[in-house]
Amino acid sequence: MAAIQLRQKGFTGSIAIIGREDEPPYERPPLSKEYLLGEKSFDRLYIQKAEHWTEKEIELILGAEVVTLDPAGKCVTLKDGRKVEYGDLIWSTGGDPRPLNCSGSELKGIHSIRDRADIDAILEELPDVERVAVVGGGYIGLEAAAALRKLGKDVVLLEVLPRVLARVAGPEISEFFEAEHRAQGVDLRTGVGVVAFEGKDKLEIVHLTDETEIEAQMAIVGIGVIPAVAPLLAAGADGGNGVHVDEYCRTTLEHVYAIGDCAAHANRFADGAVVRLESVQNANDQATAAVSAIMDDPQPYTALPWFWSNQYDLRLQTAGLSALHDQTVLRGDPATRKFTVAYLQDGKLIALDCINNSKDYAQGRKLVEAGVTIAPDELADASRQLKSFMPS
Repeated sequence: MAAIQLRQKGFTGSIAIIGREDEPPYERPPLSKEYLLGEKSFDRLYIQKAEHWTEKEIELILGAEVVTLDPAGKCVTLKDGRKVEYGDLIWSTGGDPRPLNCSGSELKGIHSIRDRADIDAILEELPDVERVAVVGGGYIGLEAAAALRKLGKDVVLLEVLPRVLARVAGPEISEFFEAEHRAQGVDLRTGVGVVAFEGKDKLEIVHLTDETEIEAQMAIVGIGVIPAVAPLLAAGADGGNGVHVDEYCRTTLEHVYAIGDCAAHANRFADGAVVRLESVQNANDQATAAVSAIMDDPQPYTALPWFWSNQYDLRLQTAGLSALHDQTVLRGDPATRKFTVAYLQDGKLIALDCINNSKDYAQGRKLVEAGVTIAPDELADASRQLKSFMPS
């Protein structure tokens, strides 16, 4: 998106995209949903047709990985030894799946979900699989569990925390999705983790922290990502859990920007706390901020965070960050499968989780952006449209 916007804004210099995969840029969110289910062919995931990159004179350097960065010489070195010089560098590497470092983790049949190769490997093995252990109850784990149930597989979902979606949603949303997955036949277990995987050549048994074990021919591990920023940090950029960027997505290295999952930034919707946001919205909006700065039209990154997840016939749409809430308000009846949980902090609306409720989401995100204070009893009235709370 940064490369596309550079051309749209009139950048006339050379542009190259260096990518570790052999594939041209594509959308990742459908991997754990439509692509895994076979509802979308991979060619429908490409962000642009192949000829677009040629027409816009954007060079794709694929199957290549940056291993070192020389900020003084304004040059990166690739794994195969090639060097690429730059005037400005935009680091948009995302993260690598966090591995489960336990005995047997190298066995065949244990997968993560991050790129096309991951899903293709899962699909290749699935015909010989009856039961899948899904490790992790975040978005990826729940989406994978839903897809695998649709594909007719027995699924055991393991979440080490007391509830699923614990890092991104309130207890009401967690309880709703736990009940839904169990109703769909998922053996969902919270407060339990993996001690070891066992098998001769491929996975056969998963040993759990509660001293039980389950038989499984496949495991999908979705326990988060590790920001792919090692070359930046080695070159002297500030960071830790991601690389630190300012409001224009500049790292502490001159002419080096970072955007997306790997960029740690002070977010106004988190009361200025430094966070990493793993979402399409964040990546695209930070791309805009970085490009604007490069084009000498600096526009600070202030976008409202939003997320979504599709599971079964449920669409979860989230606006804002709920971590700092001190009160929740329920709008609607979860039994109808259309409702909203609103999150308040000192009476101010800071986030919304909307289940099959696009109207609340569309209207409510404007309220979150504006930081509107709403009386909880009025907010709970689902017959009242959220836009009515917007100050005139």
